[in-house]
Amino acid sequence: MLLADRTAIVHGGSGAVGAAVARGFAREGAVVHLTGRTVPPLDDVARRIRDDGGTAHVAALDATDRDAVDRHADTVAAQGRGIDICFNATSNDDLQGIPLLDLALADALRPVTKAVTTTLNTATAAARHMVRGGSGVILVMGGGREAIPNLGGSHIAWSALAGTCRQLASELGPQGVRVAWLLSPGSPAPGEENRAAEGALLTKRPHYDDIANAAVFAASDWARTLTASELNLTGGLVVD
Repeated sequence: MLLADRTAIVHGGSGAVGAAVARGFAREGAVVHLTGRTVPPLDDVARRIRDDGGTAHVAALDATDRDAVDRHADTVAAQGRGIDICFNATSNDDLQGIPLLDLALADALRPVTKAVTTTLNTATAAARHMVRGGSGVILVMGGGREAIPNLGGSHIAWSALAGTCRQLASELGPQGVRVAWLLSPGSPAPGEENRAAEGALLTKRPHYDDIANAAVFAASDWARTLTASELNLTGGLVVD
């Protein structure tokens, strides 16, 4: 198992992406700690993990609260042998469908502020424990680099998130900690499988399990030389 005996925190663990990644980590042997602002949906994810033979713990947590995130990381590290993996899949509370010309400044900046805040809070809280052991992986769910109108502050937030991850990677790399982010155009709803009309090179959207498998790879020793990098899972919708 690729992540045997690892300790992983998944922030935003009740969302579609966070839940899939948490299940993937647990399937590969990691002890998973799920966080989110509402406990019942986290319990549902944890129950599925346990039913499949994995280990999962749940904690109510607001990732914008730095002190709370630090305390949670301290608790997780004390329960095991530190923290090996941190994945941030929290939402950015963006407002879409309105051109920037008509969008209130607060609505445009809200996802930017939240993306950077939650990324810095979760990454630094985990990294403080990772550097003590000389290893660790920080992963973040990012967004697209396409030029798409009426997405509000989403693209601005994703660009800021990538810049934050690059700087974290440059500072933490010498201490053995890797940082990467995943780029996905979203998983399909019923009837949305085919991407050909949208210009993707591959005609299938990535499923949540595809994102989870990429996160497992990035968190594992198979990706030990991967850092300051984006994992492009768009099926060619975004071309590198």
